[in-house]
Amino acid sequence: MRKNFGAKPILYPQPVFIIATYNPDGTPNAMNAAWGGISEENEITMCIAADHKTTANAISRKAFTVSMGTVDTVVACDYLGIASGNETPDKIARCGLSTFKSDFVDAPLIDEMPMAVECRLKSYDPETCRMVGEVVNVCADESVLTDGNIDPQKLRPIVFDGMNHTYLSLGEKVGDAFCDGNRIG
Repeated sequence: MRKNFGAKPILYPQPVFIIATYNPDGTPNAMNAAWGGISEENEITMCIAADHKTTANAISRKAFTVSMGTVDTVVACDYLGIASGNETPDKIARCGLSTFKSDFVDAPLIDEMPMAVECRLKSYDPETCRMVGEVVNVCADESVLTDGNIDPQKLRPIVFDGMNHTYLSLGEKVGDAFCDGNRIG
């Protein structure tokens, strides 16, 4: 027997994406967004409302970065989703985060978030709230690498549980992609 919940934006997992931009005065801004993902090989799509400061900044600067929220940054990530950049222009500093400029796009990277996707704005549709970015680089701090690749066990990304309004840490490895299925047939 299944329980029906109706039409709700619930899907597992929903990564905790921290979208970072520069304000018009050059100070960094960031927000927490769970509705997004890879939409093409070199494209990411986010769903963020037109009234967010981050949206206006991304449109103005034609760039943004998307960092993965982590276990170590969960409190700051939550704050970045609670506080509005329109009302709290120094919200990155308030959470104790520091930034540096991307070498690839006109947007900040967050020191304490060791993995990010650097994007050029491709489009924004205010009716659907869909922001599309061209992925120009993925970067990761050496502290989260194993054998030169991003290691999820070291990164410790978090996901949003919209049904229960909680953050969860991604768990253990349970299989090998493009391999385990070969055992069938």
